[in-house]
Amino acid sequence: MKPDTVATQDFAHAATRAVHPPDGRGVGTLVVLLTGAFLSPLDYFIVNLALPAIRDGLHASPAELQLIVSVYTSAFAALLVTGGRLGDLFGRRRLFMGGMAGFVLASLLCAAAPNGTTLVAGRLLQGASAALLVPQILATIRTVFPKDRQAKVMSLYGFVFGFASVVGQVGGGALITWRPFGLGWPSIFLINVPVGVLALVGAWRFVPENRPAHGARVDGAGVALLLVSLALVIYPLAQGREAGWPAWTFVSLAASVPALALFVFAEHRLQRRGGDPLIDLALLRNPVFSIGLVLAFCFYCDSAFFLTYGIYLQSGLHWSPLAAGVAIFPFGAGAILGPLMSVRWARVLGNRVLTAGFACLAAGFAGATFALVHAGAPSPLFYVALLVAGVGHGVVLPSVVRIVIGEMAPARAGLASGVVTSMLQIGSAFGATAIGGVFFALTSRATSSAVYAHAYEITIGIIAALFAACLLLSAVLVARAHGAPRAEG
Repeated sequence: MKPDTVATQDFAHAATRAVHPPDGRGVGTLVVLLTGAFLSPLDYFIVNLALPAIRDGLHASPAELQLIVSVYTSAFAALLVTGGRLGDLFGRRRLFMGGMAGFVLASLLCAAAPNGTTLVAGRLLQGASAALLVPQILATIRTVFPKDRQAKVMSLYGFVFGFASVVGQVGGGALITWRPFGLGWPSIFLINVPVGVLALVGAWRFVPENRPAHGARVDGAGVALLLVSLALVIYPLAQGREAGWPAWTFVSLAASVPALALFVFAEHRLQRRGGDPLIDLALLRNPVFSIGLVLAFCFYCDSAFFLTYGIYLQSGLHWSPLAAGVAIFPFGAGAILGPLMSVRWARVLGNRVLTAGFACLAAGFAGATFALVHAGAPSPLFYVALLVAGVGHGVVLPSVVRIVIGEMAPARAGLASGVVTSMLQIGSAFGATAIGGVFFALTSRATSSAVYAHAYEITIGIIAALFAACLLLSAVLVARAHGAPRAEG
């Protein structure tokens, strides 16, 4: 899961009855919830940085490295809305604790993995557990804390994501470089265990149970069909290159089309029968929402940057994991500054702040590409470009969510935010396999740093071109959003 994604969610319904914690327990409740919010982005950044160490330790193939990233986000995307609904049905504290327990056990499985296949399975379970855990956090905040405290709480919530990105990069690099207790890459998963256990004890002690009066039913068939559709695309894209693109890869990709059509049919049928589909297809009739989903998908395709950056620095330039972790700090700093700047920019630019954000992303990654071509290695210009790209990243996320969800009637805002968040994660999985696959194809027989540099230039060049296209599409969205009618409730 990308580090700042879940800030777009709000699974709490207007019918939820407030359940305020007793005096003196509010701080404990907040610490527990923010700990849960901290773990997912922490794990995302550490894993991306640790991929070279995992490759060397497990002799994992490039395809397995891609799947280690993409299966996590795919499982999270497919189960996210369902996780929110399960919390509404069975209690959010109960699902928070269940998701946290699952995350801890999956982390132990990942740390003990003897090969790449087992690690991929562990990452799949981590993603599924995170999908149960994460939706309960914002829903509980919205339910447990009074309205006059929620703005301050949400500011802390946003800070946690930026802080986790820095700790994940630098701390992960330190763990892999220093090898505490003789451990290498397994330490990045074992660090989740004591933190998760403390969060479980804290949840039992401090977090009150809460749920809405009426929860939506779970669309099991929709979840299964969405998972199948994603698997039919993600798996052949990851494995096909190494296998020489046999016939089954093209059959699988072709089969994803009817699988997706079957998913749409099933969702439409369930909605007509008065059920609770995973995705309300009526939302897609709003052009702003539809364009917003495309932008959300493309936006998180920059997962290829996080996937390949550490590999380029460590395998291509032979930097230490700690040095590689520090090297991404400019992007992380920009991502922290971006949301703060977006508030001020929005006062001046209005909805055009979204276009400004994509302009920063396109210019930042284009500048980084130019700097690498010119210098052959990271230079001051390269890091300045990463800072600009990071600012764009921090500006785009809240802006696209605000504009798109703002087109929805309040009754549909929670469902719409879940769909947008899921699309972000699907884009992340696609970026890691499709765009990241270009990098691995170019480095399959790499023998020099020049080969890695060229592959990385191509990779971030593709990302820059994608964001240039998003720049134009965002202008279309802003034009339509300016006078677009609100969706029917």
